[in-house]
Amino acid sequence: MDSDTTLDAFLGGRLTLEQPRKGYRAGVDPVLLAAAVPAQTGDTVLELGCGTGAALLCLGARVRELVLHGVEVQARYADLCRANVARNGIDASIHTTDLRQLPDNLRALSFDHVIANPPYFDRTQGNPSTAPDKDVAFGGDTKLADWVDQATRRLKPRGRLTMIQKAHRLADLLTAIDSRLGSVVVTPITGREGRDADRVLVRAKKGGRAAFRLTAPVYLHEGPAHVRDGEDYRPEIVKILRNGASFPTRD
Repeated sequence: MDSDTTLDAFLGGRLTLEQPRKGYRAGVDPVLLAAAVPAQTGDTVLELGCGTGAALLCLGARVRELVLHGVEVQARYADLCRANVARNGIDASIHTTDLRQLPDNLRALSFDHVIANPPYFDRTQGNPSTAPDKDVAFGGDTKLADWVDQATRRLKPRGRLTMIQKAHRLADLLTAIDSRLGSVVVTPITGREGRDADRVLVRAKKGGRAAFRLTAPVYLHEGPAHVRDGEDYRPEIVKILRNGASFPTRD
């Protein structure tokens, strides 16, 4: 570890992740993503765009004896992810590669779960960040459709895709889901009751045939406004963020 990175606690201290002091830093979203994956012991999991490993390792801390693989295009983040894997004693294979050009040994595998927290912004719109690593994390040059396509290709039959994304990209994400995936479930996530959703959790099953579902929203915080010092997460969200509990949704 050097002066350009920090050590940050996740899941109430169960995980410690080394992250860049400046640039992309994992927050709540990868923890929510990991909590939403319905994985069971022995399942195989691939994360596309694993960064420093927040989602992959939060999932590995909640469900033991998973076979974990992560793909990360930025070498610095992939190296930090490998260090975090070792630091937390959770076995995972981390591949430094573009998700559009996966190596043969990874393309030969199929997974029970593929998870992703793709960049939130459409790089064809707006201006790039002045920090290159942050620009890749939040925008990049990989289309959202490529994320969904590569995820779908890597899933086993009946395998599950789980993604978290900004609400304004939901239309793009649903458009990218083709006939290979079904049983699509969208869960809006909002900071407080009465506010528009700013994130969505999208889950789908390869070969699924159930009707599309839009669930009730999940509220992160208590009450319509912040009225006291300190955190005011709802109890079920505290269980996710501090204890590694599952996301409060139904399949």
